[in-house]
Amino acid sequence: MALTGRAALIAALASVPVGIWDPSWTGILAVNAPLAAACACDFALAAPVRRLGLTRSGDTSARLGDTADVTLTVTNPSGRPLRARLRDAWPHSSWQPGTETAASRHSLTVPAGERRRVTTRLRPTRRGDRQADRVTIRSYGPLGLLTRQGTHRVPWTVRVLPPFTSRKHLPSKLSRLRELDGRTSVLTRGEGTEFDSLREYVPGDDTRSIDWRATARHSTVAVRTWRPERDRHILLVLDTGRTSAGRVGDAPRLDASMDAAVLLAALASRAGDRVDLLAYDRRVRALLQGRTAGDLLPSLVDAMASLEPELVETDARGLTATALRSAPRRSLIVLFTTLDAAPIEEGLLPVLPQLTQRHTVLVASVADPHISAMAEARGHTDAVYEAAAAAQAQSERRHIADQFRRHGVTVVDATPDELPPALTDAYLELKAAGRL
Repeated sequence: MALTGRAALIAALASVPVGIWDPSWTGILAVNAPLAAACACDFALAAPVRRLGLTRSGDTSARLGDTADVTLTVTNPSGRPLRARLRDAWPHSSWQPGTETAASRHSLTVPAGERRRVTTRLRPTRRGDRQADRVTIRSYGPLGLLTRQGTHRVPWTVRVLPPFTSRKHLPSKLSRLRELDGRTSVLTRGEGTEFDSLREYVPGDDTRSIDWRATARHSTVAVRTWRPERDRHILLVLDTGRTSAGRVGDAPRLDASMDAAVLLAALASRAGDRVDLLAYDRRVRALLQGRTAGDLLPSLVDAMASLEPELVETDARGLTATALRSAPRRSLIVLFTTLDAAPIEEGLLPVLPQLTQRHTVLVASVADPHISAMAEARGHTDAVYEAAAAAQAQSERRHIADQFRRHGVTVVDATPDELPPALTDAYLELKAAGRL
């Protein structure tokens, strides 16, 4: 089969001996002059790489599990067309396994004095800030014999936000909130709630809700209806110490706590309450205060995005003091921490009264579903030993939870999937009881 074009030229040049090297001589005795001339010409016609102009645009944030598109604009100011292969390098955690090679490499042709765009699609596998590395460009001549190559630094950051997988529970929790808030026929009463309106008594109403003065002015028995108080203060406290680094499933406990915290914040803001965030281990890792309802969720997930567990023991006294400064008036403090015996008995329990004497405290802890599965294992010797170890671990968690409850603390201990709805249910129960 006959070859044509560049393939024929390369084949013809390759058939001529390139040269002979004799180690006893000081150089090349014979050189393939036509091939050398073709290579030199090809190299000269390749567009220069260093003079290229590169700018970025596109997404600056994405939720974990979603994609982010970052566009790179390549401007060719030279008088020669650019024929190039381009690699847009990002950290390995910016890609799902097996997708980096196809997504980061691009072929492009940019005529002289023009510009072209290429888009890199990131698929982050971790929260936090993903920063662009280097852009490597290999410029080819018309024959493809020799190339020019260079790298450029084109800064860009994509912030990977928590995924908020528990948002599927929000509609049902809002429905319960509307019932508490008096927007349906179900109205509640309790100490600390606000008077809403009067209505006619129906069998089954609490007789303590009868308004005798209003009844005396009317021919029917009138009862008061109540709605939960608004504008309560809620402080979400994330313990980012070493216990939050323990993995439950495919993610650290801290990630499961964040998901529950975001769902609670979304519900509480709809209820008219003010929500702040504190992340602490031995120092403040994040502090978010004074956000409006409309700005709360974007600010909250942005503050959580870069949080990582720290492999240090949490300073319980420092955490308590910082929480008290962040909540000077009576508040609901939701503490996301462990129920492991050692850090609680030696750290948090001795200073817990400082919180409970002024605030309502709710402790949320992430349980490992694998422990429950181990506790039910039977059939062989190893399974029985695993079941015994799991039973002991569960007993210790229940013991710590009981100690919290003796201090008047509400405890929610649930698996990552069950923690967000269980936590919001506990919040709604506190609100219905007028304890906020």
